Amino acid sequence: MVIFMAKILITDPVHEECIHILRKAGFIVDTAYGVSQEELIKVIGDYDALIVRGRTKVTKEVLAAAANLKVVGRAGVGLDNIDVEEARKRGVEVVYTPQASTIAVAELTIGLMLSLLRKLPYADRNLKNGRWEKPRLHGFELKGKTVGIVGFGRIGRAVAKRVLAFEARVIAYDVADIKALAQELGVEVVSSLEELLREADIVSIHVPLLPETRQLIDEKAIYTMKKGAYLINTSRGEVVDTKALLKALKEGHLAGAALDVFEHEPPAEDWEWELVKHPNVVVTPHIGAQTAEAQRAAAIQVAESIIKALSHRM
Repeated sequence: MVIFMAKILITDPVHEECIHILRKAGFIVDTAYGVSQEELIKVIGDYDALIVRGRTKVTKEVLAAAANLKVVGRAGVGLDNIDVEEARKRGVEVVYTPQASTIAVAELTIGLMLSLLRKLPYADRNLKNGRWEKPRLHGFELKGKTVGIVGFGRIGRAVAKRVLAFEARVIAYDVADIKALAQELGVEVVSSLEELLREADIVSIHVPLLPETRQLIDEKAIYTMKKGAYLINTSRGEVVDTKALLKALKEGHLAGAALDVFEHEPPAEDWEWELVKHPNVVVTPHIGAQTAEAQRAAAIQVAESIIKALSHRM
């Protein structure tokens, strides 16, 4: 069914393929990249669908002003920037693209893992500054290490598969029953998060941000980890107690951390910048899904989901 008069607003930059597909289907598509919350509340009443990424917050106030809104599309994995419960109360469907960024995030995780073990950012930075510091750059091999995967969904499994190619041991923990999936890959399932933290040389976090996962890796969890272990977080910043992480790094309990996500994005407080600048921390500015392939896939998937949702509502 082709819908000619439905209006769609896109408030965060998406791959051009999204706009092309929607306009080809007969939609009116407007873009307002960088729009403020106040302005969004003023204009959202004119639209049947809204497409966002991570920046735009689809709050209760936005939804209250969206008199004609039928569907919100998130070109990305998490839904923590959308008040899903309020949307459902108002009959607004919420769609997203969980498969699109799986490989991109998994590959970034491996890159961060190797960067930590081989001190690649430090080596690159110092050589570019004219310092040949080879004697200080003794690192570690991934082969033979125990890598703990917290959260064994699509991304967790993709990371496990790639880590296994390095001949490392992989253990995994999830609140869901993952025995069959793990066995298929050759991954060991542990009975508790505490067991994983005690055994792993490297802990990689791959869980969604939910009330029960907020600060899942708290101070107790961090100090349950092996002395000299590494922590990698490419999920959501609030999953880790980053103040406790900074403390553990400063005290030498952890050998290092790699972070693509932060409590505030960009970091806002002095202690967050202290963490970012710590010599044993590797950081990237939430670029897990920032590949050409992932962005195009997300654009296509969200456009197709919007068309499907509106075809049943118009």
